[in-house]
Amino acid sequence: MIVGEVCSMSEETEVKQEVTPAEQSGSMADFEDRLDPDKFDAPVWDKFHEMMEKKEVFTVTVKGVVNGGLVAYVDDIRAFIPKSHVARNRVDDLNPFLGKELEVRIIESEQAGKKLILSAREVIRDRDRKNREDAVNSVSVGTVTTGKVETLQPYGAFVRLENGLSGLVHVSQISTKRVKTPADVLKVGDEVNVKVIAVKDGKLSLSMKALLEKDGGQEEYHEREKIVLPKTEKLSTNLGDLLKDIKL
Repeated sequence: MIVGEVCSMSEETEVKQEVTPAEQSGSMADFEDRLDPDKFDAPVWDKFHEMMEKKEVFTVTVKGVVNGGLVAYVDDIRAFIPKSHVARNRVDDLNPFLGKELEVRIIESEQAGKKLILSAREVIRDRDRKNREDAVNSVSVGTVTTGKVETLQPYGAFVRLENGLSGLVHVSQISTKRVKTPADVLKVGDEVNVKVIAVKDGKLSLSMKALLEKDGGQEEYHEREKIVLPKTEKLSTNLGDLLKDIKL
């Protein structure tokens, strides 16, 4: 009976080590004293380093919520997801992530310092960049479409197109007349017709001038058939949408 009681107490202690109330207000440093030192000499750390170099994406289950972020396990090694790396944008309440699955990649692996840091934000950003590059590369030079002036800079105007992509109309491509600054002829919110004149390095170069012609001294838009661009997926920043793709 005494042996049985000792085993029960041991099992209870092990369960409590998963996530205790004290850990809710701690940080990754609070966990380091319970890490198994022998594991830090294992070849698994070579694997972690290789995964980090390859930016390999994998799934973890959130096992703890602490003041500084989230705690998960990778091959029985306790890992930390900093609060700033949990989602695309700032998340104030981390509790809804407890018990959920997140797609992450390793951003820091240090065997000597017993650090295994993960990031879900970098996975999201990598996919955002890839999706945008794919969308930009699908746009053909010569495409004529409509957009709205998003921001004005001394060197040109950024225009958001109908499909959600943005491109730059350089100041020299605004008009057939000389324009000193875009603000002289455009304002934020203006709807303009533009032509794609270049697609390079994931960026769109646009022109308003290419659609203008002189007619009796007046500039008029040269009417052309507009090409409907495919819509790109809108990025959402609210917590509900951030959690919608998390696996239960």
